[in-house]
Amino acid sequence: MRSDLARRKRTTVLALLGVLGVMVGLDVAAVPLYRLFCAATGFGGTTQRAASAPGSETARLITVRFNAITAEDLGWRFEPEVLSVAVHPGEEKRVAFRAVNETREPVIGTATYNVTPAKAGVYFDKIQCFCFTKQKLAPGESAELWVSFFVDPDIVTDPGTRDVDTITLSYSMFRAPDQHDPNAVTHTQNQAFAQPK
Repeated sequence: MRSDLARRKRTTVLALLGVLGVMVGLDVAAVPLYRLFCAATGFGGTTQRAASAPGSETARLITVRFNAITAEDLGWRFEPEVLSVAVHPGEEKRVAFRAVNETREPVIGTATYNVTPAKAGVYFDKIQCFCFTKQKLAPGESAELWVSFFVDPDIVTDPGTRDVDTITLSYSMFRAPDQHDPNAVTHTQNQAFAQPK
């Protein structure tokens, strides 16, 4: 009787440890799997990555608007240098955002992005982008941060996106958690990084 009870307790403990192990594994894999899902489907306005633009073969124009949001604790001014551009699907465009450190200390910032409407995300391809790259600006320094992109020509033939004539690319700039990261791109390096090809 005692050995039977002890065996059931051991089985229960092992089962709970197994469930805990599976939960930890799913927790670790959730972010990479979610990113892969978003990249493959454009879910939530996630953009695609490409090496080059295919070129334009259509007369249709799509307006791409730019938006910049800056976290209050960053101490930077961050804004697009142009508010919008008109692009032919397949045509490569380059635009710059200006970041200015308005504090009295060096600050490292990093940006995330989103595209709206979300259904256009799968057709918005970035060739070069400053997003997710830690940028370090000294007090009073500024930098042009470039993004190079195109809208995939398939947006024209997809029945779900034929009505899309305006896309908004929005960046949110945050203070990086590690303000002493030696791998952050400094302003001088940033000028080389930021220049269009």
